[in-house]
Amino acid sequence: MMEPISEPMARGATLPDFVLSQFEQNSDLHDHRQLYLILQRGIRDSVLPARLKLPPTRVLAKALGIARNTVVHVYEQLALEGYVHAGVGRGTYVSVGEPLPFRHRGASGKRGVPRVAPRRALISARGDRLLTEAGVAPRQWGAFAPGVPEVRLFPVRTWNRLHAKVWRAALPEQLTYATQGGYGPLREAVAGYLRSTRGMLCTPEQVVVTSGTQQSLQLVAQLLADAGDSAWIEDPGYWGARSIFRMNGLTLVPVPVDEQGLAPLPAHLAVPPRLMFVSPSHQYPTGVVMSHGRRSELLAYAAAHDVWVIEDDYDSEFRYGSRPLPALQGLEEKGNRVIYLGTFSKTLFPGLRLAYMVLPSDLVEPFRIALLELFREGQTMNQAVLARFIDDGHYISHIRRMRAVYHARHDALIEAVRKHFGHSLPIIGGDAGLHFVLGLPESVDDGAVTLNNAKVGDRTLDATDFKDGVALLKRGKRNVCVLSLS
Repeated sequence: MMEPISEPMARGATLPDFVLSQFEQNSDLHDHRQLYLILQRGIRDSVLPARLKLPPTRVLAKALGIARNTVVHVYEQLALEGYVHAGVGRGTYVSVGEPLPFRHRGASGKRGVPRVAPRRALISARGDRLLTEAGVAPRQWGAFAPGVPEVRLFPVRTWNRLHAKVWRAALPEQLTYATQGGYGPLREAVAGYLRSTRGMLCTPEQVVVTSGTQQSLQLVAQLLADAGDSAWIEDPGYWGARSIFRMNGLTLVPVPVDEQGLAPLPAHLAVPPRLMFVSPSHQYPTGVVMSHGRRSELLAYAAAHDVWVIEDDYDSEFRYGSRPLPALQGLEEKGNRVIYLGTFSKTLFPGLRLAYMVLPSDLVEPFRIALLELFREGQTMNQAVLARFIDDGHYISHIRRMRAVYHARHDALIEAVRKHFGHSLPIIGGDAGLHFVLGLPESVDDGAVTLNNAKVGDRTLDATDFKDGVALLKRGKRNVCVLSLS
């Protein structure tokens, strides 16, 4: 390392010589970049000490044989980054700063050995818990992938035509951040669709567009509950809600699901929760439908105890042999305790990343503000395309087409199960949705199925019987597996 240049020496030709010894006339680097790096390194290594006066730009330029403007620009860049400071008529000086490397000052003010702080874990405790208990599948494409629709049948040409049409008429306000909780025409289209198909009581103003159900749940957890509040969730239930509620510090209370949906509230859950997460029209993953009696009981309980009910309307559009069931939100008399969650990920394609909430009127403005404050939403152009897609009738047509496709696959898969296993594997919740649940005999361990060593009668049952999309879970003491229709 070079010795620092003293101020008396700097008044001579030492500094230009210091630069000349490193400056290459035929370098691949531009003159500006070369000079900048030489001076920057000299200052950072304290070879050029604090308060050292740099030579005038004309003097240094002449010594190096380069344009004076090049030196001027280098000095300006160094000043901008805080390496030097300049005073009008007083020249340019190396700035005063803490010498590198930084050394700790003790109580006496003397420099000493830096204190080494105890090293923290790479991942936080709650982050480690999230990763350990993550439920998302690493594979989000291919046959039998759970929770993924058949995206190959999406009408790409129609979408592209509408996309081009919308972009030809794009307005400046559509290219910036969204501020109103979603594109107005899309909120109108969603409200109209829900009124006609789901029996819901809602206006376009109650619809808030988000970037997926996960974001909707994040907003619910952050705006309607505090750390330590309890949230009732279905057991078994949607892993995404579990993860988001837990990461927001909520206490999760699993409530069993039986043949009629969320089981009657047990006595030990006498303390009302802050939130209650349910999927009444097509429970995930069991596929059961919440009975009318259970729905009425749940709504009465929520109204009496000021509980927020989050209704996840999971793929309810795909019912086979009957119309979609009315949403829980439409049964609520006053309409002020249910938050309805819908998504286009299952009906169109997941990569679109558009979902929506239908909120009680009093929550609309808080959620709009929070959405803008936390996420600075956009995607207005995609929302505009989707609004046209719905208004022109393509959305309903696509749902009808896909309902027929999934129905055919549903029947074919059930036929295959019956052919190979007879009635020894009961089918649960198989009249709707993108999956159904296959019950396993009490003697069969679901973990053993994944290891290809479980016996059902005289046949070995393994995951390859259902390709690689078999997702296994325990339902109380009963082992079951989820089969996807994608």
